[in-house]
Amino acid sequence: MRIQNDFTADAGRVATQRRLKNGIALGLLLGLCMAAPWSWAEDPGITSNTIRIGANLPLEGDSKFNGLALKQGIEAALSGRPVQGRRVEFAAINDFYEPIKSLEAIKQLIEKGIFLVLGSYGTPTVKAILPLLAENKIPVVGPYTGAAFTGPGDVLNFRASYAREVESVVDAALAMGVKPIEVCGYAQNDAYGMSGIKGMRAALVKQPGTDSIVAKLDQILGASGDNPERNNIGPVGVYPRGTVSARPGYISLKKWETDTGSHCRLVVSVAVYDPAAAFMAYARYKGEPWVFSTTSNAAGGKMKDLLEGQGITDRIIATQIVPPLDSTLPVVTEARKALGKNLDYLSLEGYIVGKLFLTVALAIDGPLTRENFLKAARRQPYDIGGIKVDFTTSNQGSNFVLLTHLKAGDFTPAKSSDLESLFKR
Repeated sequence: MRIQNDFTADAGRVATQRRLKNGIALGLLLGLCMAAPWSWAEDPGITSNTIRIGANLPLEGDSKFNGLALKQGIEAALSGRPVQGRRVEFAAINDFYEPIKSLEAIKQLIEKGIFLVLGSYGTPTVKAILPLLAENKIPVVGPYTGAAFTGPGDVLNFRASYAREVESVVDAALAMGVKPIEVCGYAQNDAYGMSGIKGMRAALVKQPGTDSIVAKLDQILGASGDNPERNNIGPVGVYPRGTVSARPGYISLKKWETDTGSHCRLVVSVAVYDPAAAFMAYARYKGEPWVFSTTSNAAGGKMKDLLEGQGITDRIIATQIVPPLDSTLPVVTEARKALGKNLDYLSLEGYIVGKLFLTVALAIDGPLTRENFLKAARRQPYDIGGIKVDFTTSNQGSNFVLLTHLKAGDFTPAKSSDLESLFKR
């Protein structure tokens, strides 16, 4: 009996110790869960009731028109729309569209803690921040650049590239009877401008007998360094970033006309607002009958006002990477209601980018982590109120390009008959 009693006592002590250990483990697990669900798995910028995202935008200075419009659109899309019970906070820091200040802005956002960067503005500024974001494993979604960056780090582009915009215009002009040798370009002398000239090359290389023109474009694209010499080589004129110096680029195109015995009928402009308008005005002053095009980042109300100030009211094509403002697509209808009189192509893009973030975030399986966000983004195509965005095969979500033209004091969608009239000899 004594042996049995000792065995029973020992067994009781072991059982008690086991229950105590299990209780402690269960208590720790419950404590972690009660402290913050998924808190051990979440990334910076995530709290129990908020998701913090951010961007560097030009909210002051010459480009503030763009930054403020994008900010309005993004905030309108995010307002009152939680994700997994958390409110989305969007922090925008002014960078004056200057790469050095962009780095400072991103450092501030990283110190505050951000989940990802949404809608940052500008090719040189986005290029400057990508290495820092990659180092901190922070994704970039919907940056306002058509440079089609693929990295470093994780970049999910919504907007069509500048190359795709320019290629679309050149394809349309060639379809209207413009000859490849009559297609010319005017570009900012940096990565932004050259990204558009790549689209010019992409359109011309598809045409027979263009080897010599493409070779000239390759020479221009291949120039390296800060503000290299690209004028007087081929069918492209350039200007230095931060200037409105139109004459050197104009002379470059006139040299091309003299060398080839042909004339520019279409001049694709890959320039920001003021330099683009100044060049067009200078060419009109010199009596050139050229049709100009401008990419989406220098189109819309501000460009219209600049051109009207120079007496230019026609023969201008502008590409956009979002649908017309009077479209009946659900996302445009929704944006019109949310933004009212502030709806323009810029704020509409911001709205769509904001909706894209929400759509992907709501499709996340499991905890809110950057890894799970990227998995959700790449898992399937998404319908953003009638706009298809697909990251399943690349980081380029959309290639949509809309051609508009200046008519009756506004940029309106261009029909085939409109383009035919523009390029009529």
